[in-house]
Amino acid sequence: MGNMQVAPFDAVVLMSFGGPEKPEDVLPFLQNVTRGRGIPDERLEEVGEHYYMFGGKSPINEQNQALEQAVQEEFAARGIDTPLLWGNRNWEPYLTEVVGNHARRHGSRRFLAIDTSAYSSYSSCRQYREDFAGTVAALQEEGLEVVIDKVRQYYNHPGFAHAQLDCVRKGLKEFKQLVGGLDRNRHKILYVTHSIPTAMQESSQKFTAGYQRQHEELMAWIGGELAGEEQLDAELVYCSRSGSMHTPWLEPDINDRMRELAETGTEGVLVVPLGFVSDHMEVKFDLDTEAADTARELGMAFLRAGSVGTSPSFVSGLVDLVLERAAQVRGEQPESSTIAGSKALGPGSGACSLNCCEGTTRKNTVPNWSAGMPAS
Repeated sequence: MGNMQVAPFDAVVLMSFGGPEKPEDVLPFLQNVTRGRGIPDERLEEVGEHYYMFGGKSPINEQNQALEQAVQEEFAARGIDTPLLWGNRNWEPYLTEVVGNHARRHGSRRFLAIDTSAYSSYSSCRQYREDFAGTVAALQEEGLEVVIDKVRQYYNHPGFAHAQLDCVRKGLKEFKQLVGGLDRNRHKILYVTHSIPTAMQESSQKFTAGYQRQHEELMAWIGGELAGEEQLDAELVYCSRSGSMHTPWLEPDINDRMRELAETGTEGVLVVPLGFVSDHMEVKFDLDTEAADTARELGMAFLRAGSVGTSPSFVSGLVDLVLERAAQVRGEQPESSTIAGSKALGPGSGACSLNCCEGTTRKNTVPNWSAGMPAS
């Protein structure tokens, strides 16, 4: 079983948030997401309305299946025969069931996880590690001793970065055609990511550059790569905040910022989903529906660039990260590839500090969608 390139791991697991497959799944799914937070079903039904707009089905599961297939093909191209699994946090296939079934059938004990989140924060990294710990504990009760490690957060890995760069280049080309020519005085790029509470942002800065700064670092690199090409001024905005309005979250919200820009002469925006790896519900509703509606209300030209999805450079980069982490665990010192001017997270537990991004678990907040990242 397995491959020396991935040793000592017996299997690799693609780990994601999960999402409902049909209308009757929506409420149970949201109950899973919010378990222990005291959110009434009436509030969950309100959130569920956004899923019902899309037939009660989140696109995230199909996207994860496509990514799993693409990574499997990259494994095959490199001669890696280590099993590749897929498990979710909040809906089938559940991580604990996937890992447990594979351990029972094949005797696998060491698993390496790829999570569908590129940045560092409690929701986008540490909470996945808590899921792994929960799976380990649950299986231990059954007498199965397993270990789950993970690759590092990959916002600054060349594979992810170049995939994002390709999305921006293609988006600029399409936006130019839409508006009849780019004009820095009338058009802007809005890079969008999931908002998080400011307390969570502060926690993410203790051992890393921090959630917000990681996005800004990637934006700056993209800008540098576009130097000499026709481009636009860019800024970072947020979507998908939830919970009490009294709790500070990262701002500005994309819709609020578009209204401000319209008042100062901006006539069109290229929206880049920098914080997301695929077109899951947050992209399909928050950007393609809600932000697009705001643009129409303002008479503003609007184009949403693609997400990295199954981009060959992104997929290849994920496999590079698997091999990097495996080599680190074997006691080797592989080069940790990063974009210029950036440093990779170190080879500690989960490829980051044991205390990284801790202490920000949110109570009484209801997530908007089935996110790949963060788990809002």
